[in-house]
Amino acid sequence: MENVETKHPQLLYESKLYRVLQGGTGIPNARWFGVEGDYNVLVMDLLGPNLEVLLNFCSRKLSLKTVLMLADQMINCVEFIHCKSFLHRDIKPDNFLMGFGKRVKQAYIIDFGLAKRYRNTSSHQHIPYRENKNFTGSPRYASMNTHLGIEQSRRDDLESLGYVLMYLLRGSLPRQGFKASTKEQKYEKIREKKVSTSIEDLCRGYPTEFALYFQYCRSLQFEEEPDYAYLKKIFRDLFIREGFQFDYVFDWVLRSQQTQIATPFQPLGPCAGPSSDIPPAIPDAERHSGEEGRQSADPF
Repeated sequence: MENVETKHPQLLYESKLYRVLQGGTGIPNARWFGVEGDYNVLVMDLLGPNLEVLLNFCSRKLSLKTVLMLADQMINCVEFIHCKSFLHRDIKPDNFLMGFGKRVKQAYIIDFGLAKRYRNTSSHQHIPYRENKNFTGSPRYASMNTHLGIEQSRRDDLESLGYVLMYLLRGSLPRQGFKASTKEQKYEKIREKKVSTSIEDLCRGYPTEFALYFQYCRSLQFEEEPDYAYLKKIFRDLFIREGFQFDYVFDWVLRSQQTQIATPFQPLGPCAGPSSDIPPAIPDAERHSGEEGRQSADPF
């Protein structure tokens, strides 16, 4: 819900995006959009907890097996959005939720408030390369080029996904916890840390496939179509080499069994409700849009 008087309303924009993406794997169904009293309302499928909540539930680290099972589904989600000619531009753990009920094994992607069309759907003409762009996204997971003010394209969503995977494995990223008096100063500190942290340092102690993932994403040209199959293959090959079984037994499933919780998948929104044994999500204060409201990016 959002107040109808909000300065930059986004739910109408999002409802249109969900219609475009409807039916895709990992895309929740938008059931209804309208106005109720003083609020714009978007009714969605009921989903389970997001990955930030589940990371907290699992003591702030996920196993390699769980991260690889998630990676396969998450790449599929991003690929589908791209095939529909949109960029997500805010890839982060909070925006991936597990399903509920019969769909408990499926990862879903949400929150298309910062999404942007990157090509014409008919001609496939790509948006132009531009520099000196205002920052859009969440600094912790933003790509190097986004921090440098370069127009985002498909490569940036995928690089952001790489940071999410490392965050889930490590429990944190090198650029967390910076203190600054303004958002701009904080973004600059994060950018400096990101530039000074090599891919090898970020991925040290973890399988080389994660460094390969980043190297591939950063090798892509602005308009180049990513080889999603290649990215999934490097992680699937690692999965097989490690002897894992793709049985959808995620860490939180094991954890709930060990703690004798019937199920961690309580119906919840952005954070766990009072009846849930999963700790609430940490509110996300880092998201930032460099666009002048939704009108400037609305492709509809």
